Amino acid sequence: MVNPNTPDVSSTADKAADRPKPQERLVITEHRLQIGKKTLEYTAICGTLVLHEPEAKDGEHRGDKARAAVFFTAYTLKGVKKPEARPVTFSFNGGPGSSSVWLHLGILGPQRVLTDEIGNAPPPPYGLVDNEFTLLTDSDLVFIDPVGTGHSRVAEGEKVAEFHDYQRDLESVGEFIRLYLSRYNRWASPKYLIGESYGTTRASGLSRHLQDKHNIFLNGVMLISLAIDMQTLSFDHGNELPYPLYLPTYAATAWYHKALQPALQKKTLAEVVAAAETFANGDYHLALMQGSRLDPKARQRIAEQLALYSGLSADYVLKCDLRPTEFRFFKELLRSRGEVVGRLDSRFIGQDRDDGGEHPEEDPGMSNLAGAYAAGINQLLRDKLKFDSDAPYLVLAPLWKTWTWKDFANKYVNVGDSLRRAMHSNRHMRVYVASGYYDLATPHGAGDYTLSHLGLRDALAGNITVSYFEAGHMMYIHQPSLVRMAAELRAFVRKA
Repeated sequence: MVNPNTPDVSSTADKAADRPKPQERLVITEHRLQIGKKTLEYTAICGTLVLHEPEAKDGEHRGDKARAAVFFTAYTLKGVKKPEARPVTFSFNGGPGSSSVWLHLGILGPQRVLTDEIGNAPPPPYGLVDNEFTLLTDSDLVFIDPVGTGHSRVAEGEKVAEFHDYQRDLESVGEFIRLYLSRYNRWASPKYLIGESYGTTRASGLSRHLQDKHNIFLNGVMLISLAIDMQTLSFDHGNELPYPLYLPTYAATAWYHKALQPALQKKTLAEVVAAAETFANGDYHLALMQGSRLDPKARQRIAEQLALYSGLSADYVLKCDLRPTEFRFFKELLRSRGEVVGRLDSRFIGQDRDDGGEHPEEDPGMSNLAGAYAAGINQLLRDKLKFDSDAPYLVLAPLWKTWTWKDFANKYVNVGDSLRRAMHSNRHMRVYVASGYYDLATPHGAGDYTLSHLGLRDALAGNITVSYFEAGHMMYIHQPSLVRMAAELRAFVRKA
C-alpha cells in the first residue's frame, strides 16, 4: 500500500540501450472453458499497445511520438450476437507498482491460482486451474499493466517519473482505455472499471478523468480493498483517525487467533466487530481527541477497553499512549507465541528471527501468495497465451518509493471528491465496494469512514453497495468469499 508521505523524487531518463523503441506486438489465441454444463468459447489478445503523444515543433505537426508500450491481456467471448454492445471491464491492481496479476488470476480471469479453502497456496511449483467463477460469463475483460509493471515499459529517452505520478498515471491508463475502445470498436459497450488497493485510488480518479478528458462515462466502478483517503491509513503523529478506524480489524484478528478474553471469544465475528466499532467510534475516538487533557482515570478505563477489543495488554497500550500502530500490532498480538500476523491478510502468521522489536521481517499474507501468482502469470503467458519474452514480467515493482503526488503537495492524498463529482455528473454510475475483515492494509473501518465522508447527495447514496468478507486484502483467495464475491460482481455488471 502506498505511503502518502513518499518524497517527490524525479528519476532521469533511462539509458538508450535499455529503452528500445516500443513496438506493438499482439498475440491472438482461441480458447474454451467448461463451467458446469456451459461452454465458454473466447478469444485472448495478449501484448502491447503503444501510447503516443502529439509532437509539434514551430507550430508544425511532426507526427506522433511514442512514449510507452502498455502490456495488456484481453478476453472476449465468442458467439455474441452484438459483441460491440457486450459489457467490457478494465482491471488493474495497486501498489503503486503492482501488475494486474492479482485480480486476473485471483477471481476475474478464465484461469486462477490454486489455493485451498482458507487461501493457502500449495508448495512450489504451484498450479493454475480453470476458473468457474470468472467474470467473463457476463463481461469481456481487459487487464492493464500500468507503465513500469508487467511487460509495460517507457520508450527510449522518456523519463520514468513522467508516468509514476498520480495524474500522469491517470493520463496513461486513461489513454490506453480510449485507444482500446477505438481499436476494438467498444464505444457502444457498457464500460466498467475494477481496481484493488491503490487500484481503487486509480479507478476513482479515472472515473472523473475519463469524463473530463475523453467524454467516457462509465456504467460502474468496482473498488476492492478501498484506499482513496490516505489520511485514514497514515499513522502520523497528530493524525488520530487511523487508530479507531483500525481497531475493528484488530478485534477481528485477535478473535480469529483466539487472543481475546473468553467472554468476547465466545461471540461471533460480526458481534465482536460491531462491539469494537461502537467503542472505536465513541469513547475511544473522543478520548483521542482530548490528547494530554484526558484525566488518568479515564485514560486507564480507555486502556482497559482498548485491550479488551485489541487483544493487547492494558499495560502495552498505555505504553503506546493508547495509540498502537499497525506494525506494533502485527508484532505484539502473538509475541508470547513467537508469531507475527500478516498485514494483507491477518489470518496468516509468520515467525521472525527473534521476538523482540516492533516491525515484522516479512508480511506472511504476501509471502503466502507472491510465488504462486508469479509462477501462474508466467505459465499463463507462455503456455496458454503464447506470449514469449525474455524480459521479466514485473509482478511487483517498487514504484511507491519514487511515486510523486504533485496534485496533493503538503496534504494527504484524497481522491474521494473525484469519485463524488463523477457520480454527480453521471447519475447512472454505480459503485461496488468489497472489504475484508482481516485486511490490515486497507481496513474496512477506514473504507466505511471514507464513503460516509464523500459528500454525496442523498439521491446518489443508493448507488453505492458495500460487501464485507471474512478474509483479507485479496479476499477472493478464501473459497467462501470467492464464491459470494464472484456472484456479486456478475450481478453488478449484469445490471447494465
